[in-house]
Amino acid sequence: MSGVKCISKKLLPALFFFALLTGCGSKYELPYTADSPISSFRIADIEGESVTGQTFAENLCVVDGDINASGLSLTPGTAAGLFDVNGKNTIYAKNIHERLNPASLTKVMTAIVALKHGSGDMLLTAGPNVKITESGAQLLGIKEGDVMTLDQALHVLLIYSANDAAVMIAEGIAGSEEEFVKLMNEEALSIGATNTHFVNSHGLTADEHYTTAYDMYLIMNDAADFSLFNEIIHMNEYKSIYHDKAGEEKEIDIKSTNKYITGDKSAPSGLTVIGGKTGTTNAAGHCLVLMSRDTRSDPYISVVMNSGSGDDLYSYMTELLALYDD
Repeated sequence: MSGVKCISKKLLPALFFFALLTGCGSKYELPYTADSPISSFRIADIEGESVTGQTFAENLCVVDGDINASGLSLTPGTAAGLFDVNGKNTIYAKNIHERLNPASLTKVMTAIVALKHGSGDMLLTAGPNVKITESGAQLLGIKEGDVMTLDQALHVLLIYSANDAAVMIAEGIAGSEEEFVKLMNEEALSIGATNTHFVNSHGLTADEHYTTAYDMYLIMNDAADFSLFNEIIHMNEYKSIYHDKAGEEKEIDIKSTNKYITGDKSAPSGLTVIGGKTGTTNAAGHCLVLMSRDTRSDPYISVVMNSGSGDDLYSYMTELLALYDD
């Protein structure tokens, strides 16, 4: 099955123009900016004799519309994408640039920022904001004054999708959720996720909190660089002990919200699901982003957002995974 290569030939004239300006033997770093008319690129020396441009998206799958959209019969409003990470091919794309509420898919970015700015053994102490009263919100039951390590909190965040753990992480890393969210949005821009904007660390419904299926591919691709992230999302269950403000023990005993990991759903033959992140709210519908590998250990990222039901979500995802290039 054919895909879409990552580098656009439209960039070549611009790169040639900058090569002429800089001359041979020069080296410039041109960082990514959200309002740049083209993808970011860098000018680099080649054996001291010539200059070349490296696009920001050179190692990414890039697509500007639907690809093989007849491959799945999605309900209106559902977005989905399947990306061959090593091959840099977009195998399937439908509505992948539509801004949608991500629900708890948000927590992938929360984990990235935490892993970049914290260490697993750092101690987090819960403040009063861990008390979340929204009906139906997934909670571990963290109380003000509770203490756990960042490593423990990340397990609770990614395996069980606990919203109180997200607040605990955000405040522990950045001092406040507001400051942590600034880091989330900076990270989104730095990886090219320009159709993403976060206003909280957990994904509960809020105005101006959105991303796209394509941006979730970029975010998941970024998260996959962290070995701890990959380890956690592959876990079916997790048990540990943390402490309340009086030093008394409290138990963590959780199971994954991902049905591919629990064994309730199976990936198509030839693919193994490494893990991912679920998300469900009334505003976001049912969402799932996955990392999978084929028999050659080549990675694939797949995304389904705004599905109307949990059954549809897993049905669409399984059909989507079956489109991979074997």
